Amino acid sequence: MTTELITTADRKDARERQRARRREELGLGRRSRAGALVRHIFLIATSLLMLYPLLWMIVSSLRPNDEIFRLPGLWPLSFEVDNYIQGWNALSPSFGTYLWNSLVVVAGSIIGNLVSCTMAAYAFARLNFHFKRTLFAIMLVTIMLPVHIVIVPQYIMFSQLGLVNTFWPLILPKALATDAFFIFLMVQFIRGIPRELDEAARIDGAGHARIFLQILLPMMTPALATTAIFTFVWVWNDFFGALIYLNNPDLFTVPLALRQFMSAQGASNFGGMFAMSVVSLVPVFLAFLFGQRFLIRGIATTGIK
Repeated sequence: MTTELITTADRKDARERQRARRREELGLGRRSRAGALVRHIFLIATSLLMLYPLLWMIVSSLRPNDEIFRLPGLWPLSFEVDNYIQGWNALSPSFGTYLWNSLVVVAGSIIGNLVSCTMAAYAFARLNFHFKRTLFAIMLVTIMLPVHIVIVPQYIMFSQLGLVNTFWPLILPKALATDAFFIFLMVQFIRGIPRELDEAARIDGAGHARIFLQILLPMMTPALATTAIFTFVWVWNDFFGALIYLNNPDLFTVPLALRQFMSAQGASNFGGMFAMSVVSLVPVFLAFLFGQRFLIRGIATTGIK
C-alpha cells in the first residue's frame, strides 16, 4: 500500500513538472515571437526610412516641375510621363549617347580590373620573390590614399601622352592593377584554395600559366563576380574622374549628363533630371539583382567583414 502511494505521488510530481515545463516553454515561445515581431517592425520601418529618398526621386520623376518641391509626399497629384521623353531628348546628344559612353568605360574598366588584378593577386598569393611582403604592404597602403593626391600627376602624364578628352584615362589605370582593394580581395580568396591542387598540377607538368588559367581561375568565380559588380557600380557613378578628363559633350558619361540638367540661372529641369536618374539606376539595379548570389559568396569566402 505504501509503495503504491509513493508511486502515485511520484507520477503526480512528474506530471506537475511536465506541465510547469510546458508552461515555461510556451512563455518563452511567446516572448521570442513577440521579440521577433518587434525586430521585424523596427527593420521594416528603418528600411522604409532609408528607401524614402529613392522612392521620392521615383515619384518626383512623374511630377510636373512646379510640384516636385512643393509636395513632400510620395503620391503625385498628376502623373507626368513626359518627363522621361523630354529628359531623354533634352540634351544634345540624346541621353542614350551618355548611357553608351558609360557602358564603354565600364566594360573597359571591368575587363582591365579582372585581368590585371587576378594576375597581381596570383603573384602575391602563390609566387615567391624578393620584397614580396614589402610590396604587398605598400600595395595595401595605397588603399588609404585619396584619389585627389594622385589625380594631378596622372593628369599631367595623360596630358603629355595626348590622351585627355578620351576614354583612356578612365580605363587604362584599371588595366594596370591600380585598385588595391580588388587585389587584396583576390589574394584572400586564392589563399583559401588548397595548395595541394597546385602541387598536383605541377607534378603533371603544368607551369604557372596553366595553374593560373586552368586550376585557380575557374575556382575564383565569386571573387571575379564581386570585382566586376563593384567596378561596375564605382565606375558608373564616377563623376570626378570624368569631369577632370572629358571636355567634349559627346564623350560625357551619365554623371556628367545629369549635371547638365542643373542650370546656374535657376531654370533647371528637375523633372527630366529625376527621370534620367531613374533610368541610370536601372543598370546598377540589374547588376546587383543578377550578381547578388556571387557577391555574397565572394565577400563571405574572402574573409572580408
